[in-house]
Parts: sequence; structure tokens; C-alpha cells
Amino acid sequence: MKFVRKLYDWVLSWAESPYGAVALFVLAFTEASFFPIPPDALLIALVLGLRKKSFYFAMICTIASVTGAMLGYYIGQVLWWESSGEFSSLAMFFFNNVPGFHEELFYNVKNMYDEWNFWIVFTAGFTPIPYKIFTISGGAFDVNFIMFVIASIVSRGARFFLVAGLIWKFGDQIKTFIDKYFNLLAIAFTVLLIGGFILIKYLI
Repeated sequence: MKFVRKLYDWVLSWAESPYGAVALFVLAFTEASFFPIPPDALLIALVLGLRKKSFYFAMICTIASVTGAMLGYYIGQVLWWESSGEFSSLAMFFFNNVPGFHEELFYNVKNMYDEWNFWIVFTAGFTPIPYKIFTISGGAFDVNFIMFVIASIVSRGARFFLVAGLIWKFGDQIKTFIDKYFNLLAIAFTVLLIGGFILIKYLI
């Protein structure tokens, strides 16, 4: 936990630097298509360090995440299949290296798109469910791109602006709470991250 605490303090220090927003953009962008760690932790750290820019950071996080979702969609639509209809080597790399993402799940996601459409993208974007699984699958199964982008904007925006708004409103109390219970919160964050993959595995 000492390492995690140092990492938290280091991330928080970006709020005072000219590169904090850039780091947030890169993390949010990559998380929507392939990176495993959600951007929420960095968003929270930045907002706690500079509350007057709460909604600015939320906007950056939203724009980056939606743009990254478009990259995920592109990966699925253009790079996922061989001309023969078989999975490409890139697809097999994802199946072998992204926790919980396997061929059976991939085809189950298609069924969810067929049934729920907008709402499955919204749910994946707003909850701890791994978003990248749905961005890539959306492109691979050629779901409606306009619907996909709108659902991504609504869900990602709601999630990140909610986080930023709560800290903007209750920043001092929340910062005190995080400092006091950081170790427990770090464990809870990890459990939520892993839980998203478990939820995908057993409920889809």
C-alpha cells in the first residue's frame, strides 16, 4: 500500500503542473480502447488538487474517452477480421491478453447489442464494466456509429461530470475522507476494477 500511496501523491501533483490535463487525456483515451486502468483515479486526484478546474478536467476526460471509444470502434470494424472472416492476429492478441475478454463473450456482446442497442453502450460507459470490450465489439459487429457515439458521450459525460461535480461541491470533506481511509479505498477501487471483468464473465 505504500507504493500505491506514493503513486496517489504523485498523480495528485500533476494537478499543479501544465501536464496534468495531458496525462488525463492520454489515460482516458487509451482506457476506452485497450488500457486496463480507468481514468477516474487521475480525474479525482486532479480535481482534488485544483477544484476550480473540476469541470474542465471532466470535459477533457469525456472528450478523450469518447475519442478513444471511436478508436476502439475502428479497431473492431477495420482490424478485427481477416478477409476470410476469421479473427485477425490483433483480435487473438486481445482475447489472450485482456482479462475476461474471450470469443464466447465477444459473441454474447453482439446479442446484447441486438437487444439493448443504445442502453448497453450507456451501461458499459457509466459503470465499472470494461468499456473497451463494448467499443471494439461495436465496431466489429458494425453497430450504428451515430448511436454508438451519442451513447458514449451521454454515459461517459454523466460519469465524469458526476465525479467532478461531487468533488467540486464536497471537496474538502472528500479529501479528508480519502486521506484518512486511503488504504481501504485503494482496495475497494481494485475490487471494483476486477469486479467489472467478473460481472462480464458471469452475467453476459
